Amino acid sequence: MSFRPLLLGASAAVALAAGLAFAGPALALDTDGPMELAQAAPPPPAPGAPGARGADRMMHGERNVSPRAMCQDMVARRIGDRAYIKARLDLKPEQMAAWNAFEKAADEASAKSMARCATLPTERKERPDYLQRLTMEEEAMKARIATIEALKPSLTALYNSLTADQKAVFDRPRAMMAGMGGHHR
Repeated sequence: MSFRPLLLGASAAVALAAGLAFAGPALALDTDGPMELAQAAPPPPAPGAPGARGADRMMHGERNVSPRAMCQDMVARRIGDRAYIKARLDLKPEQMAAWNAFEKAADEASAKSMARCATLPTERKERPDYLQRLTMEEEAMKARIATIEALKPSLTALYNSLTADQKAVFDRPRAMMAGMGGHHR
């Protein structure tokens, strides 16, 4: 029995977890990465409906997942992450203009992400082939870069308005998924 595939898999998991830990704060503030406040989260699909518990199904290895539901769940988590950050920062009145500018940009990015989610299939019974997965990954990366470019100016202004203590809160890594070896703080 060869341990090489096991070792490679474990190495990839560690690299992914480390990447998520370092990227956590930035991801918590962008659309295709975590954060979009001031929008209501989409209602969950009815039990048994196509797309119900899309992310849960994928995490438990079920083949019939809903890419649309997974995408909407991710956007909703980002919206929640942004609300959490705002509450934790305890912004001062003089910082609210910078927050509001960032929030406006993030809301616009959230709307674009939700529109992108709406284009995804509600159900996928077959696993996409390698080229299809590569194309999906490329599209997601392009959307993420567009989001970063849209948010970076207002996020930079907000970050520069923070005190050292607020920056410490802002800079603290956050786990994207508790099940990936991370922990919430």
